[in-house]
Amino acid sequence: MKRFLKRLGFHSPDEMEKAILFKAQRNAYIFLVISLLAWSLYESYKVYVYHNRLNLFPCFLLVMTMAIQTLSQFIMTRNAVKNDEDSYKTEAVVKVIVLICVIVSIIATVAAAIVFMGVKV
Repeated sequence: MKRFLKRLGFHSPDEMEKAILFKAQRNAYIFLVISLLAWSLYESYKVYVYHNRLNLFPCFLLVMTMAIQTLSQFIMTRNAVKNDEDSYKTEAVVKVIVLICVIVSIIATVAAAIVFMGVKV
């Protein structure tokens, strides 16, 4: 399988290629977040001005993108410093803070959806 992938042009990148790949992925991520935020704000504007139904898809994608990025960063950081005694002590605090942030953002998204859709509770 390795030879087949090598014939197709796939190979393990060196440090320069990894740095370029990282910058390209960072730029794509920033573009994605800005686009989803703009789309969410536009949908909210349409609801406010034209009283249309709220399209929750961009809001959902934005929240999930941010949650996946945060959790991935947390997991990779934890795995990188797994055997370090100093950072192991702060793991529980960071875990609770990330969990609280995710829960609050989901609650805020649901509350905003209820307010913009005009649902009476």
